[in-house]
Amino acid sequence: MRQILNVTLNEDGQFEITDARGKMVEGPFDTNAAAWSALDRIDHDTMPGKPRSNKKVLWGKPEKPAKRNGKKAARRQASKDEHRMKVNAAKAPGWVRSVAAAKFDPAGERNYRDHRLGTFGAASDVKRIDPATYLAEKAVSAGKDKR
Repeated sequence: MRQILNVTLNEDGQFEITDARGKMVEGPFDTNAAAWSALDRIDHDTMPGKPRSNKKVLWGKPEKPAKRNGKKAARRQASKDEHRMKVNAAKAPGWVRSVAAAKFDPAGERNYRDHRLGTFGAASDVKRIDPATYLAEKAVSAGKDKR
């Protein structure tokens, strides 16, 4: 037979747990919440099945215990990540690699650009010329042209 229990307010303003006949089973309690928690305790005592555990309720994921080989596993994971990045970089199209090279190695990009352009115009090495020698050579070549 199942017993029906209720939480009721008595004349003194306190809460009690009563049965279907109105007889007080437990109480009085100062708050409604205290009465209901006592009712839950009573109800769980009479309920068949697995008893409640005394473990604390954990909000979110519980912390896992530290592993003994944490450093070794972290190193191994870092190595795997680095290898995966290299593999993915090798698969990237040429224009992506050139943009990445320019972004992460500006000096390398300059060398690549200079090599590709070659050296001409303002980028070429300046040949040092003595003005007196130049004028003498010009006068000699002008004399050859007159003949």
